[in-house]
Amino acid sequence: MSEPEPEPLERAVEATLFAAEAPMSVDALAAHLGDAAPGDVRAALAAIAAHYGPRGVHLVERGGRWHFETAPDLAHLLRREKEQVRRLSRAATEVLAIIAYHEPVSRAEIESIRGVQTSAGTLDVLMEAGWVKPAGRREVPGRPVIYATTPEFLDHFGLASRRDLPGIDELRAAGLLDPVDEAMEAAMRFDPDEPDETDSDDEDPS
Repeated sequence: MSEPEPEPLERAVEATLFAAEAPMSVDALAAHLGDAAPGDVRAALAAIAAHYGPRGVHLVERGGRWHFETAPDLAHLLRREKEQVRRLSRAATEVLAIIAYHEPVSRAEIESIRGVQTSAGTLDVLMEAGWVKPAGRREVPGRPVIYATTPEFLDHFGLASRRDLPGIDELRAAGLLDPVDEAMEAAMRFDPDEPDETDSDDEDPS
């Protein structure tokens, strides 16, 4: 039995996302397609995602934006034989974890959780990777810059939203806490209303 013909809006959404240089939100798609109703665009996206479900590429949503990506079980076919792996330092991994679980946070708040100063270079590395961005300023004396994760962070780690971040028990079961277990636990359990009792003997990040 042949598949039913797709609706014109489905074809238009599919073509737009296929040609787009970056993931697109529902509102961006609706505006691009001549002010189509966002509800109709969402329905079209759901239909397209279902159509591509068993295929070699999938339509996925990451941080409220949609794009096509290779099916996870076929990703190995497109990898180069030699991959260049960029490893984060312990300091950068700790800072990324704190931002992900407590965003938006200021540098002072990050340092309060870690118990040591955070160098500007550490934040620069995360911003250069495209995983962290400035997200405005805290409306307190001095108006410090606050930081948050980006849609690229969600996409890199395969998360639809921050609600999909793993818990401590999941990370421990997967053996992923070493060497940043203390930072992750501190990030996830930190209460900003409690006095800081973090041990400051941690090595200063380079």
